[in-house]
Amino acid sequence: MKPSSWNLETDVLVVGTGGAGLTAAIIAHDEGAQVTIIEKTDKVGGTTAVSGGIPWIPNNHHMAEIGESDSEEEAFTFMKILAQGRTDDALIRTFVETAPKMLRYLEEHTSLKCDALQMPDYKAEISGGKKKGRSVGPHPFDTNLLGPWKKKLRKSAVAILPMAWAEYEKSNAINYAPNLDYKMLMERSSKGIVGMGMATVGHLLKGCLDRGIEPLLETPARELITENGGVIGLRAEREGRDFLIRARKGVILATGGFEWSEELKSAFLPGAYTHPLSPPACEGDGLKMSMAIGAALGNMSEVWGVPASFIPGETYDGHQLYRLSMPERCLPHTIMVNRTGRRFVDESHNYNDVAKVFRVFDPVPYQFSNVPAWCIFDQQYREKYWVLSLMPRDPKIPQWLTVADSLEALGEKTGIAPAGLKETIERFNRFAREGKDPDFQRGETAYDRYCGDPAHTPNPCLGTIEKPPFYALPVHLGCLGTKGGPRTDAHGRVLHIFGQPIEGLYAAGNAMAGVSGPGYCGGGCTIGLGMTWGYIAAKHAARKPC
Repeated sequence: MKPSSWNLETDVLVVGTGGAGLTAAIIAHDEGAQVTIIEKTDKVGGTTAVSGGIPWIPNNHHMAEIGESDSEEEAFTFMKILAQGRTDDALIRTFVETAPKMLRYLEEHTSLKCDALQMPDYKAEISGGKKKGRSVGPHPFDTNLLGPWKKKLRKSAVAILPMAWAEYEKSNAINYAPNLDYKMLMERSSKGIVGMGMATVGHLLKGCLDRGIEPLLETPARELITENGGVIGLRAEREGRDFLIRARKGVILATGGFEWSEELKSAFLPGAYTHPLSPPACEGDGLKMSMAIGAALGNMSEVWGVPASFIPGETYDGHQLYRLSMPERCLPHTIMVNRTGRRFVDESHNYNDVAKVFRVFDPVPYQFSNVPAWCIFDQQYREKYWVLSLMPRDPKIPQWLTVADSLEALGEKTGIAPAGLKETIERFNRFAREGKDPDFQRGETAYDRYCGDPAHTPNPCLGTIEKPPFYALPVHLGCLGTKGGPRTDAHGRVLHIFGQPIEGLYAAGNAMAGVSGPGYCGGGCTIGLGMTWGYIAAKHAARKPC
């Protein structure tokens, strides 16, 4: 129902300050619209700020700088295979055509600058995949340029290093922390320099501030306001009271996913995604508001999945902090096993596809076969590589890491079948010495090798597990975010359950039905899709007549 008066009137209202929302605000402004952007929390940045900050942009203009070529057709073919029929071809084509334009525009009109990375697509070997260049890394950002907004930039609780991703790659420190230049990192941090996700958000936030767009923080969206079937505004909450915002041209939902809502997860997701890595404010606000006015939904069973671990008592925004399990399963001298002590996947493969194997269900005992799981490694690993926050050679073994002098004892302590564990590791050690893994082909794909230790031969991902003591790190099913939500058309307009666009309502990022379907194209696919759909939605909304 249309209210008799409004607290604020604007042309385009953007809900959320992650990469999708900030991009949408910049583009809508530059298209001539008056823009307002609201944010649920007291910080700017959303999930983008706590990520690597890498947009995945096929056929981008930086690829030639590192000797790689691309085309719209190759990118379309690649994405269509990964989407597995879960996405309209028109949306995939719109993305591959628009993403490079979005990146070029932002680089020309904001301080955001990127480099094409050596990072391969996550499935680089399939048709249309690329061994490098589609993931682009942001340059560092000086937070002092934000003035008083510096304190409002969301900080990541885990290592978001104050360096460009290209620098990170050149240091050979992707999974090998000792190669980092710690003196340089401390110097940059002391000067307010940030990198990765915080840098991407910093550049985009500065772009908004330069345009006079200051986000309204601590202003959660509660309800879409409609008239004659179209969206004309939104009821938010501000200082404990209703705050009614009129949006003459459109509302763009960029509120993130629903991975922190137990109610929505239990309704839509197969399996218990118990360890979300995003900010806890991602509770499906955009999804619930759009459902309430009849939006069609899509891709609701899919997430940006990750194997996750945690340190008990380590918190973020008042909730347990969960961490991506990455070096602990990708580097030499480690494997991942289930309760029977058996391996069940190429441990070094991309996290999204590894996480899918956690959903394998055994109907006889009526349980998920690979939950719980553990990363198993030995002292060789501990002498060279980190484990969550535990640095190499640190003599203090934390309580969250199980240690034993024999594999049998490790099995007894953890509940892993000792005989199965011993047999598995003896078999794996033979593979490691030969440099070939006939069971799961670990270390044979471009992405596996990217995540391994290039100094380790003959296979950067395989190393024996034979030097006591032995260690076990619990691994759980987590996600970077959900990827289901209201379906949209190629203009970013939310579709009604009966097929027609809902006038005045748009969605972008994890708040919309994911264009990638169940697939994960490469590093930063989440951010690349979100920023591109923010760009698309903003252009269409801003050009609408009032």
